[in-house]
Amino acid sequence: MPASYAYLGPEGTFTEVALRTLPETATRELVPYVSVQSALDAVRSGEAEAAFVPIENSVEGGITTTLDELVAGEPLMIYREVLLSITFALLVRPGTKLADVKTVSAHPAAQPQVRNWLRANLPDATWESAASNADAARLVQEGRYDAAFAGEFAAARYGLQALETGIHDAENAQTRFVLVGRPARPAAPTGADKTSVVLWQRDDHPGGLRDLLGEFASRGINLMLLQSRPTGAGIGNYCFCIDAEGHISDRRMAEALMGLKRICLQVRFLGSYPRADIRPDAAGPAREGTSDEEFMAAADWVARCQDGRF
Repeated sequence: MPASYAYLGPEGTFTEVALRTLPETATRELVPYVSVQSALDAVRSGEAEAAFVPIENSVEGGITTTLDELVAGEPLMIYREVLLSITFALLVRPGTKLADVKTVSAHPAAQPQVRNWLRANLPDATWESAASNADAARLVQEGRYDAAFAGEFAAARYGLQALETGIHDAENAQTRFVLVGRPARPAAPTGADKTSVVLWQRDDHPGGLRDLLGEFASRGINLMLLQSRPTGAGIGNYCFCIDAEGHISDRRMAEALMGLKRICLQVRFLGSYPRADIRPDAAGPAREGTSDEEFMAAADWVARCQDGRF
């Protein structure tokens, strides 16, 4: 039996479309799950080799359900990311007109991406959240709701028709998806990589966040995502989810992570993996003073000073 990849289902989600862009899916069984949580739990239990889930969109930022699942529970690790351009279609049962639509459904992450269109075209429609956009289409097929915001490609799968297409409030909207598995050795650096971590402060104090960010800034590491998430320990208690440019095998990244490990209550490493937004041959050079060669030269200078050879 082929190894399986779990993904946020049912069939016909943007997640499935993005997953099928990975070449290795040709040799994997793709299994839909009803939620991000259940897909990731399938990995933790050994039921699936990996899970493919949405983690960020360009309109609202981080997908909190996914971030919270990676923050808590048995550790998991990100191995790949995929970017997918997103536009929605309004899917309805055949014969439905726009004036007939009183209830609409989609995944909660879709609402900010169609909010203005909804206000302008269906101001009196009631929004109902679904586990995924494809699940919303299924519920429309069953008669639960009048319309669903989903990919146009889902219409045929659920016997629906696209009443409107090309729906989006923001031009060039994208969603980022990640392939998540059990912890193992990260893939070799490509020269255009990203490292994800979760940080917990030891205590709440003035400049605490600055101290964390300083470990990256002082080494010339650019941050690509910074999002706080409540820890559940009370109001004002947060951890920080961070994506940073670079690979854990880079000297500057390794030293930044060592610095964070010293000053943080806890650091959870979520992986170093190739970036989807840039090719390795298109990546620019490291900021002056932050290349591996310069770090090694500085370390050698310190060693010579210790030996009295400066």
